[in-house]
Amino acid sequence: MKKFIIPLFAILLFFACNNRSNGPDVSGIKMDIKIERFDQHFFSIDTLAPEKSLAALQSKYASLMPVYLGNILGLNESTLKQGTSLFIRLNKFISDSVNKTFNQTNDLKKDFENAFRHVKYYLPDYKVPRIITIIGPIDLLAKTASGDFTPNFLGPDLLGISLQFYLGKNFSLYQDDYFTTNVAPQYRSRRFEKKYIVADAMKLVADDIFPDGSRGKGLIEQMIEKGKQWWLLDKFLPSTADSVKTGFTGNQLNWCNEYEGLIWNNILTNEKDIFTNDPATIQNYIGEAPFTQTMPQASPGNIGQWVGWQIVKKFVEKNSTLTISEVMKTEARKILEEAKYKPK
Repeated sequence: MKKFIIPLFAILLFFACNNRSNGPDVSGIKMDIKIERFDQHFFSIDTLAPEKSLAALQSKYASLMPVYLGNILGLNESTLKQGTSLFIRLNKFISDSVNKTFNQTNDLKKDFENAFRHVKYYLPDYKVPRIITIIGPIDLLAKTASGDFTPNFLGPDLLGISLQFYLGKNFSLYQDDYFTTNVAPQYRSRRFEKKYIVADAMKLVADDIFPDGSRGKGLIEQMIEKGKQWWLLDKFLPSTADSVKTGFTGNQLNWCNEYEGLIWNNILTNEKDIFTNDPATIQNYIGEAPFTQTMPQASPGNIGQWVGWQIVKKFVEKNSTLTISEVMKTEARKILEEAKYKPK
């Protein structure tokens, strides 16, 4: 690909990793969130006689228990006692690491409270879920309806945070060959840090309120529909670094901002039909990867969502009176047409 000229020196843009606006004043919105440590309660079970403890947990976590035991641990009535005891014994060292890393959750509580204040500011009727931390199998990342992988899950009244995936990028199991091959390559596991928890969780909240409508659509429509999700995440997390929200490294994000015009020109040049439904083409631009195949290795994977995000922002600049709901419900083709996206 000849359109890009990579300079011999890196131009670092201070503001590339951060938003330029801290959003509205939400300090008057009352919010008192409790981080419920189911993980600690579960790993305190007496493995020789787990029945009584499981009954107590069922009473306290009625919505979570069927999901955790059945869907996450894969246990049923006949395997419950033995399976619970075995899982606790085999994963005790992970629980110890979690307790060391998350010896307190005050900062996490404050960050979630701030995020949900913004949700309530824009969407007053939204019901804030219980936030419950768990430890699940180290080889089980959840897959969303849109095909993205996530450590967490959202139910009708609870938000589950899987702490085994936030132990720091250098955690020993994340370096294991089986893990990097079958669970999460290092370009994904480098984000298994505490600072990504709230952004990862709020992506699920955004998709729950306004589900990602991109599945089955053409390339540019998917880019824009997914770009809407990041635009909405911006509203919920206005003070969070863009590198955390997107999952790009700081250098990748700086590169995108520096070469925005050439990125768009590259897509238009390489893809004669930006409405193509070709799965391989769509996967190249939308989907996790160390970099985008048609671009230099300095590029991030999932660059299509980043471009879609820029298109949505241009559209909103020209339609500033629209509500969040109106923006999220606007058809992708209309957004593309009215944004008149022509970056330099």
